[in-house]
Amino acid sequence: MNSALLAKDIGAGLAAIGVAGAGVGIGHIFAALVNTVGRNPAARDKVFGIGILGFALTEAVAIYALLIAFLILFA
Repeated sequence: MNSALLAKDIGAGLAAIGVAGAGVGIGHIFAALVNTVGRNPAARDKVFGIGILGFALTEAVAIYALLIAFLILFA
């Protein structure tokens, strides 16, 4: 196998690690959201919007990491 192709595969794999990190981050966000609502149900309306915003921003990081991995592989 060509060393340039091997380097591309390794680089794309390292870039894809960000997707796993974002998955862990989303888990932490929703765990904190459930914990907060469980402790104080009256705060649900305030906390839910912030949790969804955190989810969207974390998911954007995952999409960017996946984009970089695909750019390394196919560009």
